[in-house]
Amino acid sequence: QVQLVESGGGLVKPGESLTLSCLASGFDFKHYTMDWYRQVPGKEREFVARVWETNRTPDYADSVKGRWIISRDNSKNTVDLEMNNLMPEDTALYYCSRPTGNYWGRGTQVTVAS
Repeated sequence: QVQLVESGGGLVKPGESLTLSCLASGFDFKHYTMDWYRQVPGKEREFVARVWETNRTPDYADSVKGRWIISRDNSKNTVDLEMNNLMPEDTALYYCSRPTGNYWGRGTQVTVAS
């Protein structure tokens, strides 16, 4: 079955960097678009970034564009989110998703605080 497992979250200070990783299994990873989302308690889940199964340029939310980079390694079945210049408003639970079929991981918490 499809499984998505996020890792790499933690507590960092403003301006620091963190890289999240999502390990996918149970499907032919290289053929699927993959997303990262985030959610703050009491708010709706918010799109962060998308990496396509083709060479198409990734998509980013305006709030992270220019600061973060999404990438994939089809040999490892992973999709990473490199988060630079983190800000307190980036604090959230971050989810990996395969939009085809609406599959989600359990999330990894990122907290940005001084």
